[in-house]
Amino acid sequence: MSVGLVFVSHSATLAAGVAELAAQMAPDVKLVAAGGLDGGGIGTDFEAVSQAARDADSGAGVVLLYDLGSAQMTAELAVETLDGEVDAVVVDAPLVEGAVAAAVEAQGGADRAAVAAAAAKAGAQAETGASTDSGAAESVELTLRNDVGLHARPAALLVRALAGLDTEVTVRLGEQEADAHSVLALMSLGARQGDRIEVLAKGADAGTAVERVKDLVARDFDE
Repeated sequence: MSVGLVFVSHSATLAAGVAELAAQMAPDVKLVAAGGLDGGGIGTDFEAVSQAARDADSGAGVVLLYDLGSAQMTAELAVETLDGEVDAVVVDAPLVEGAVAAAVEAQGGADRAAVAAAAAKAGAQAETGASTDSGAAESVELTLRNDVGLHARPAALLVRALAGLDTEVTVRLGEQEADAHSVLALMSLGARQGDRIEVLAKGADAGTAVERVKDLVARDFDE
């Protein structure tokens, strides 16, 4: 049982696309697209959004994300009208980035509040910074051989592999580095097939973390 997600958009195609992307990272999470008007027009449908929240609920609660202002109003009205039937909340977050962050968090078994918080912080998590001294206890250099490098699905697998470990892990590509616990930060590196990355870990589980990343890379992220 995991937190469900609803993507509210003025466009059915956009909502479905966001759900498709999130599904790459969260195969066990209920993801429901609620886009467009009945009949295919552009807009948001209150009844459709309300039903989407019900459909996404498996008992752990639901987080709704939206694209534009009136979609927020529709989502909030739907949640209000559900009147406790579903433990749902609307989150102010960038739709795509928020969907990715929330999906990974939900897949990891986080509760509704944590999933909502991950979505809300998504914009900031997308940032990467200049290289700094991490004081790593373990490190390894690896060459990415899989076709898509550290794009959405591989990045999500890496984040999930580190879940529950007592360690800080950083992935470096050239002068950039990213928090390995953030899908968005990893994707922002733009690491491609053939790139050589450095993985640095510190903390009680640093060795385990490095071994798990090595295993994923050796398996080409199961592509």
